[in-house]
Amino acid sequence: MTTSHSLTAEHLTLGYGDRTVVESLDLAVPPGKITVIVGANACGKSTLLRSLSRLLSPRGGRVVLDGREVHRMPAKELARTLGLLPQSPVAPEGITVLDLVGRGRHPHQGLFSRWKHEDDVAVAAALEATRTTELADRSVDELSGGQRQRVWIAMALAQQTDLLLLDEPTTFLDASHQVEVLDLLTDLNRDRGTTIVMVLHDLNLAARYADHLIALAGGGLHAAGPPAEVLTEDTVRTVFDLESRIIEDPVSGRPLMLPIGRHHVLSRPAAARD
Repeated sequence: MTTSHSLTAEHLTLGYGDRTVVESLDLAVPPGKITVIVGANACGKSTLLRSLSRLLSPRGGRVVLDGREVHRMPAKELARTLGLLPQSPVAPEGITVLDLVGRGRHPHQGLFSRWKHEDDVAVAAALEATRTTELADRSVDELSGGQRQRVWIAMALAQQTDLLLLDEPTTFLDASHQVEVLDLLTDLNRDRGTTIVMVLHDLNLAARYADHLIALAGGGLHAAGPPAEVLTEDTVRTVFDLESRIIEDPVSGRPLMLPIGRHHVLSRPAAARD
């Protein structure tokens, strides 16, 4: 794996129908790092990720990978470098876990090439990493939401790309499995140099696992940089319309956001009230 790939958005404008979601956005994804995109609902996080992977064509501007516009690159060539796990993907009816994960190997196969030993190795490693090996012969339709999510992540890992984009990879997972998946992605980044870009809803998990944090608001880039610089009380107020306090996470040393609800009352022990 290599950490030298360059992925940027230049004056990017995105939308659906008559609605513009992102307007004239510029950003650069740090190579070899974990980037996490955060923001309020409907701010354009998933839309941006779709455009970075060329699933959504821009209305203006462009997405550039290693000096080439991604929307002008052959699909299979792009898929050997950049992989995407979209939000709520749909599996073909009746497909087994093994077959679905195996589809991650398609970009590495030519028109007439056959399945190779290295494909078996990649699929087995992806199943083992996501703890889904025991599910290999089961139909994806039979799995729980959390199991399906881990299988989709296995398919993305089997693709073995240098850049991996994931839209809410912790969806449907309980707290334990959320941390497990994010630890897995961190290992992938550290061991293989894979550049990872993902959308997360949980600000504290985003701050703990990100090297680079991107906060979107108002159709544009509000802030980008190390979590300690981006996750501030002002950012939370502006981006999420929420009052908060930022303290140091005692586990990671990263910023930790404590929300302050409108009905929050600082209670005192009973003895102190008497």
